[in-house]
Amino acid sequence: MCESNAYLKDGENEVMLMESVDSIEPCGNGLKLMDIFGKQMFIKAKIKNMTLLNHRIILEEIGTS
Repeated sequence: MCESNAYLKDGENEVMLMESVDSIEPCGNGLKLMDIFGKQMFIKAKIKNMTLLNHRIILEEIGTS
């Protein structure tokens, strides 16, 4: 399978947001994630890093410092 897991960067840690992410769409001031079952999530974040070979998408919240 080619899906990836999405993680939110929280300082030095990464917190899993969603497993089996099939698509990511820019949506307003954030991203809409959808998994292979149709479950959707919106998060005010940007893509920080993607390693598709390792099936990992790292997101960083917008406007947090």
